[in-house]
Amino acid sequence: MVSSPEERRRLIHERFPVWPRRTLGAHMRDMCRRFSDRPFIMTADRVYSYGEIWDLARDTAKALIALGVRRRDHVALLMANEPEYVFLKLAVAMVGAVAVPLNTLLREEELDYMLRQSDSRWLFMHWTAAGIEHGPVVARIRERMAKDGPNQLQQVICIGRNTGAADGPFLDWRGFLALSSGVADAALEERMRQSEYPDEVSDIIYTSGTTGLPKGVMLTHDMFLRCAFSTTLSRAFEDGRRVFTPLPYYHVFAYVEGLLAISFVGGAMISMPQFHPRQALALMETHRATDFLCVPSMLVAILNHPDRGRFDLGALRALMCAAAPAPVPVWERAVRELGLEEICTGYGGTEAVASTVHTEVGDPIETVVTRVGRIKPAGCTGLPEFGGANVQYKVVDPFTGEDLPEGAIGELTVRGNTVTRGYYNKPAETAAAIDKDGWFRTGDLGRIDENGYIQFLGRSKEMYKVSGENVSPKEVEDVISRHPAVNQVHVVGVPDPLTTEAGAAFIELKPGASCTRRDIVSWCQNRLAKFKIPRHVWFVDPGNWPMTGTGKIQKFKLQEIARERLVQHTSAREGQPE
Repeated sequence: MVSSPEERRRLIHERFPVWPRRTLGAHMRDMCRRFSDRPFIMTADRVYSYGEIWDLARDTAKALIALGVRRRDHVALLMANEPEYVFLKLAVAMVGAVAVPLNTLLREEELDYMLRQSDSRWLFMHWTAAGIEHGPVVARIRERMAKDGPNQLQQVICIGRNTGAADGPFLDWRGFLALSSGVADAALEERMRQSEYPDEVSDIIYTSGTTGLPKGVMLTHDMFLRCAFSTTLSRAFEDGRRVFTPLPYYHVFAYVEGLLAISFVGGAMISMPQFHPRQALALMETHRATDFLCVPSMLVAILNHPDRGRFDLGALRALMCAAAPAPVPVWERAVRELGLEEICTGYGGTEAVASTVHTEVGDPIETVVTRVGRIKPAGCTGLPEFGGANVQYKVVDPFTGEDLPEGAIGELTVRGNTVTRGYYNKPAETAAAIDKDGWFRTGDLGRIDENGYIQFLGRSKEMYKVSGENVSPKEVEDVISRHPAVNQVHVVGVPDPLTTEAGAAFIELKPGASCTRRDIVSWCQNRLAKFKIPRHVWFVDPGNWPMTGTGKIQKFKLQEIARERLVQHTSAREGQPE
């Protein structure tokens, strides 16, 4: 029997009465000693203990030193969710270098840009990740770099294929690890001592962005650990919690809300290289997962899988589903069919490390659906100027930047000790996003209610105007998602000759359900003002959504699809309902 949230939090407070400002390496050294024999990383074919992960990280760190990696060198990681990622990421921190985690869905042009812009001197990669062969692509990029001048990318270390001359100038993983034998333990200890600066940048993580080139968010060791500890406290992790997530390690959701957060309570991380619902169910059963981190599309896939009833998920009791809205019926099914006792959603962003707000343990579904949470408790990590928290929020006018009164709808802004100081080598973008007092403009629309809970209303740039009236896509999505035939819905604004802009709804129906545009419009008529009812309604088959590597719907691509469809309409039908 798991104790109450209050009791679990009391134990966490007792374990960490004072915040030990440390680097990621120093933190994990302590946790790996404390929980040495406990499982830490669990996969389909192997379980690694904390002690094993630390030993592997030490060997990897010595190999990094032998390779020539210096303090503050930038080390890029283009890797799948495999155990090597965990101990390599830890090793990079141990030697005082800066990790640059890269999305494994990147294409050649994007990868070329990020490697150059980040000044990465070393690249570790899986030959194949996310179903993409990266080896030939990286070989071409490195060849171009060599022609452009002094070779910025000094060495590429490849995992998963026997690399030779035909495959490009790569060092294989075994050859890399063999370098560790030439570095003494004392040399590693001295490098770790030299690197004990919690406020130095540990990671540069690129935002995906819908416009413009990606930006590298600079985050420090201390920022990561404060944010992760705050999650441990907010969600009231019990000792030894086992978190399953198919989300990629290169993204802050899995890395901070999962891997780092569970380390404070000696928990385990259950992961898989790519999400497949049946394999996910098998892993949760085999390793007795108690918690599930996911995005809505993954949760829906688990709930709808025809074999779900064949798996024993009796240990599962908690869920955090975030990064995109999930409708009431999905949450209700999750609680009812998975036997969940604690559900949570949250909100944040890479610029603030990960989540800054969570819904409270025990909040009803209605709150979880209509709010993204309140500022997470921080315990010993918080600061007095933020009321004991790590961050504070306010709402500003999205056009003028002026502060808005309590309860008003506007752009959410945040500052605090987990908020980035800027983007790597992008001073203009940094100045545009962060003001002189440290307030970061999130680009998200929302309001803060009387209880301190944030209501997320979409991206400020996603808001559109119909005949001069502002429409928040999130409000329309909330209404349509309650239709009994609707599985998920996403609304975007598109140009319209009569009203300047109009709403376009993309809808995925539940398996076996049928619905028409007329049904959706009728459903909206008694629930939304006329100008908010989408003029265009299109139905999407499961699996055909444009997605990011972390499972988010790419709304800018939906807008492109909508515009293409509208262009194809005959002039006789322009402005008429679809």
